[in-house]
Amino acid sequence: MRLEPALVMLVVVLAAAILSILVYAARGPAEDHDAKTRGTQFLMGGGNFLVHWFLWALTPLDRLAAVLRLTPDFFNFSGLFFGALSGLAIGIGELEWGGWAIALGGVSDIMDGRVARARGLSSDYGKFIDATLDRFVESFALLGFVYFLRAFAYGPLIAAAALGGSLLVPYARARGESVGVLCKEGLMQRAERLALLCLVCWSDGVLARALGRPEGSAALLVLGLIAVGTLATAAHRTLWIAARLLERDGR
Repeated sequence: MRLEPALVMLVVVLAAAILSILVYAARGPAEDHDAKTRGTQFLMGGGNFLVHWFLWALTPLDRLAAVLRLTPDFFNFSGLFFGALSGLAIGIGELEWGGWAIALGGVSDIMDGRVARARGLSSDYGKFIDATLDRFVESFALLGFVYFLRAFAYGPLIAAAALGGSLLVPYARARGESVGVLCKEGLMQRAERLALLCLVCWSDGVLARALGRPEGSAALLVLGLIAVGTLATAAHRTLWIAARLLERDGR
């Protein structure tokens, strides 16, 4: 059986990640500003350990960025590039490489904020460009799935629903913040969505061959989960913010 290069890379990275997690757990959790502010509801909040570990694992990249004096925009536009690449790879059926592009785009998204804070470059421009490019990146990947899943009767519809829900979740929060109500509640936030997309990109082909199912079957299920989770989260945020506004207005 021919080993796919992308899958070989995945096995190597997973082995290194497991070893790194063991080292991190043995030395004791390290406090990280980004980890404390990001948090996650993934696995009922148990994903917080993984968030702290992952940001700790990025420490060498922090140092490299400092030595090379890389700017936040370098990572912003690197993330945009990897997002476009992921959509292209997924669209042509190269899901494993699409998963790696999504992962690299996610790392770029994390690094732009870390570099900005480390170098004292935080600004309204940075917040705007980061949030806006994040939407482009996620849209590229999910549009790739819209095309990839065209052989399934409801594939494009489900992928489009996941795309719509993924855009509505941050939109509801942004509109709430614009009127003075902050709502971060809900499952299926961006970190969880990207993690699920990466995992299904890496595993879809393997599962299809093992179970004798068409390629894309696992992706279809995961995108359905993302669609339901994001639309439910967007609806919850809309109702929650609306209730707070009515209370504030005395109605």
